[in-house]
Amino acid sequence: MAAEDDQAVKVLGNKLSPYSFRVECSLKLKGVDYEFIKEDFYNKSERLLHHNPVYKKIPVLIHNGKSIPESMIIVEYIDETWRHLPSLLPQDPYERAMARFWAKFVDEKCVPSIISVFSSVGEDQEKALKDAEETLKTFEKALKGKFFGGETMGFVDVAAAWLPYWIGVAEEILNLKVVDQESLPLLSVWFEEVVDVEIVKGCLPSRDELMAHLKSFRERSVAAKD
Repeated sequence: MAAEDDQAVKVLGNKLSPYSFRVECSLKLKGVDYEFIKEDFYNKSERLLHHNPVYKKIPVLIHNGKSIPESMIIVEYIDETWRHLPSLLPQDPYERAMARFWAKFVDEKCVPSIISVFSSVGEDQEKALKDAEETLKTFEKALKGKFFGGETMGFVDVAAAWLPYWIGVAEEILNLKVVDQESLPLLSVWFEEVVDVEIVKGCLPSRDELMAHLKSFRERSVAAKD
């Protein structure tokens, strides 16, 4: 593998990965210049295996010749390394702990519940949809204003800002509504607000690419259950 510039900031990722989105979004919010290196989901490069030998997956941040894996760990690293505003994590210890709590809730509760809806059919899908709604209602309670971070995007927003775009495409594929204004009024507004942020828009994949990616994922998931 060729030698790399230790001073450069590089991101090993893929636009179709919501976890890569988090890293790009954080860097852009902080105004940090970086190089995005696209990685294939299925053909892992020598570079990726070198920089993340433990999990062997994206995203990976490379900074000062050092590799940092795992999306939310990277987001914290970015926030602590480039301390200028905006600060992604709150200064208050309790608020900071709760931001980490809700970011973890996104990964451990929200994401699995949405995947369950998208990868099931019939009665199983109906049950999954109800479960997802209850999970998102719980998540909605963490909103503190325009964003989860208050009046500006914060740690939890970065963790979840990809959800509206991915869910919107999934709803189109499934021809059903996962998030509606009646059952999730505050979250519905946040969905509209956050995807309208220019930095967020700049980190999202094209709709056509995501549509093809999610259709393929659904076909594989449903087939695996037959």
